[in-house]
Amino acid sequence: MSGAVIDERLALIWMAHAAEPADRRVGALVREHGAVEAVARIQAGRSGLADEPGLRARLAHVDPRRALEQAAGLGARIVHRDGKEWPTQLDQLGDAAPFALWVLGAADLRLTMLRSIAVVGARASTSYGEAVARDWASAFASQSWTVVSGGALGIDGAVHRGALASGGMTICVLAGGVDVAYPRAHEQLLHRIADDGLLVSESPLGECVRRRRFLTRNRLIAALTRATVVIEAALRSGTTSTANAAVALNRPVLAVPGPVTSPMSAGCHALIRESGALLASAPSDVLELLEPLGSTMEARSRAPSRPHDALTEQQARVLDALPARGSSSTAELVRVAGMAVPEVTAALAILAARGLARPAGRGWEIVGRA
Repeated sequence: MSGAVIDERLALIWMAHAAEPADRRVGALVREHGAVEAVARIQAGRSGLADEPGLRARLAHVDPRRALEQAAGLGARIVHRDGKEWPTQLDQLGDAAPFALWVLGAADLRLTMLRSIAVVGARASTSYGEAVARDWASAFASQSWTVVSGGALGIDGAVHRGALASGGMTICVLAGGVDVAYPRAHEQLLHRIADDGLLVSESPLGECVRRRRFLTRNRLIAALTRATVVIEAALRSGTTSTANAAVALNRPVLAVPGPVTSPMSAGCHALIRESGALLASAPSDVLELLEPLGSTMEARSRAPSRPHDALTEQQARVLDALPARGSSSTAELVRVAGMAVPEVTAALAILAARGLARPAGRGWEIVGRA
């Protein structure tokens, strides 16, 4: 298609085929001159990029119009920077932002990402980590949050299944083409995500996964979402790279603690200790950060108040002075609590009204397990 007149949309799709993900040099070229001019400069051999011959060779084998047709034939679409469906939060990646994304699924990418949480973790996960991932993803999805992960074995798979089980929205950001099932063991899961959620990738159709693209993919997960939750992670892993990308974007990172003997929790502990990640022990910890009012109400329902929570200090002292078994006279309570008779009498009246204490003969006794 060399020499053909193209618009910015087609030029962006062309560049998405030619450049490696997160290539800041190519990103700077497009930022300075626009995608149409960047394509022209590469084709003419005057881009100034060291790897220009490789880029030019890739451009020669791509027809962006044909790419659009191929995507449509699979029921997918190509979302580019200037399109209405583009999630503008990706622009915060600067010159490392993708030029276009391949999307498979019916939902609108930009709208579903407005309330989104990334939940990621180790491939070599433990049963503890997978249980947390399923339960938390289900909790987030049930609160109308889009749950985003990477589709890998272990924690990622548990995250997607948890969100799907609750009937919520989940998005899988892939390191290969949206038409390439990887890992193969998750082929059926990826089909389910495409049916009920979205598959997203910056790699063109048919592209197999490559080691480096797992890392560049992780920056998309961090940039697309409002917060990143790490369930399990080794000290050096792709999962921690997602967290680091979120930190670089000033997005909240929360890590779930685990057994100190588990290597799969060592990365989470290091994130909390060294990178300023917040410790999360329940889904409400994450939701409280993202929507404080709703989360506070949820936290209160999760830990209901008890009758003695609102006691004054004097009332609590009298309650503590009551014996676990048997009864105690008012005089004895005055001595044990170290308070005046009127104060003890007033406190006993309140305790009785709240069902925490009651008269017993000539004294007072505690009620139940107060």
